[in-house]
Amino acid sequence: MQLDWFQAILIMLSSAGAAVFALALSARLARQGPAGQGAQAMPMPEPAVFLFDGKRLVDTTGPGRGLLETATMAGDDWTRLLSFIGPRFPEFEAALPTLAMRRDPLVLMAAVEGRRHPVQLRAEDVNGVTRVTLVDPEAEGHGRAVDALSFLAMEDELELMRKTLDCLPALVWREADDGEVIWANRAYLAKCGAMSAEEDTFAWPLPRLFPPGRAEDGDGFHRVRINRADDKAGDMWFDRHGFTMTQGRLQIAFAADAVVKAEQSLHSFVQTLSKTFADLPIGLAVFDRQRKLQLFNPALIELTQLHAEFLIGRPSLHAFLDRLREARMVPEPKDYRSWRMQMTELEKAAAAGFHEETWNLPGGQTYRVTGRPHPDGAVAFLFEDITSEMTLTRRFRAELSLGQDALDQMEEAVAVFRVSGDLAFSNQRYDEMWGVDPATSLARITLHDSVRQWEQECAGSPVWSALRAGVTEIRVTVCRNNGWQMECHARPLAAGAMMVGFHVIESQVTLVRNDVAEMQQAPSL
Repeated sequence: MQLDWFQAILIMLSSAGAAVFALALSARLARQGPAGQGAQAMPMPEPAVFLFDGKRLVDTTGPGRGLLETATMAGDDWTRLLSFIGPRFPEFEAALPTLAMRRDPLVLMAAVEGRRHPVQLRAEDVNGVTRVTLVDPEAEGHGRAVDALSFLAMEDELELMRKTLDCLPALVWREADDGEVIWANRAYLAKCGAMSAEEDTFAWPLPRLFPPGRAEDGDGFHRVRINRADDKAGDMWFDRHGFTMTQGRLQIAFAADAVVKAEQSLHSFVQTLSKTFADLPIGLAVFDRQRKLQLFNPALIELTQLHAEFLIGRPSLHAFLDRLREARMVPEPKDYRSWRMQMTELEKAAAAGFHEETWNLPGGQTYRVTGRPHPDGAVAFLFEDITSEMTLTRRFRAELSLGQDALDQMEEAVAVFRVSGDLAFSNQRYDEMWGVDPATSLARITLHDSVRQWEQECAGSPVWSALRAGVTEIRVTVCRNNGWQMECHARPLAAGAMMVGFHVIESQVTLVRNDVAEMQQAPSL
């Protein structure tokens, strides 16, 4: 929208310039003619004639003075005239040194946008004085009457557009078909050093700051770097926009130093991240809000077995997951549709917050896949090979299960308490003797709770107070309320733990077994 506005202003300015020039000549003649005469009764317009002694204006006609007053740029009279002649008659300056040697006047023709007949320029040397005449064929033979108020309104509008363009911080200029700069705003002249700040004048021809635009470039955006030796700040960057017009091209350039600096900082930051993540054993894949891969590290290539060329091509998240499935680096799905839904849920969960999954791959590896949301709608996935960790965990669990089975085969009831006093584990004999089930109980079982239970189900003994006091070297005989004699012993273990064991005296067990056998053999009444 901003560029369209700039282009519209410049097109209006180009068209209005030619119109105002013609209107200026006609209006001045209209003001000089008798009042009340119509357009048919007006005399033929006076041509714009200029007499220059070198670059000093000696004399000019009324239309010539009006042309100088409506010149686009500030400067002396010769520069003002060249600002009008130069874009329309580019060969004029090259032919100036030959005027004194010509027998006939120099005649040049220039087509003007929006007019059927070209404007004619005649130049000749008259006793060392350069005479330049501008002739408008469409105005020859008849006068043109212009309402003074309408002409004043057009002049005000043109002046407003000029000031608007001169106040723009953007660089605006117009190029001819051969690439020559034929018009520029104040920002362009100040940037290329063509305008003097003290005198508010500029040099002609206008210097070129940018390489000429090419027709094959078309209309659109191009980033341009300018390297100026006199600029201590170094290279200057601009976002250049070109627009093809009927004659030449309109160019607009915006300063892009801050944008380029930000992009370079971002690129440097990404490089730093890439170097940091390069040595990580965890695979990293960062997808932007459009779910295109933006960042990955070498570990991702090793873990996923995907080619670097594929990852450098910035695939989408779904293409990335499809390639993982083809490489058999995802859990074996029952069918493609269910797998696709599972991956969609993975993406949604990762975008909403921290999400973690464990993938058991067909090859026997185990991966931990973690999804994390990132700013601006991005999402990052971490791939970690936890095969060794899971193998160690399974082995540890198997050893614990083996140890538990061994404890369960013991005749002695055994319970182990941590240094904090919590019950760590017990064997099956202990659970049956005291009626507890630590594996399914949600309540916390402590040494003090256990001592209280032992004391309630056994006869009084000093051993209970000793256990409460933390004595770990104990071996005594206690009697349960059912009359059984038990040997109770406590032993210290590593890391401050303690093991408490209960063993029923064998004679008591044998006696009970004999009594049960006799009762089974006695005849029933």
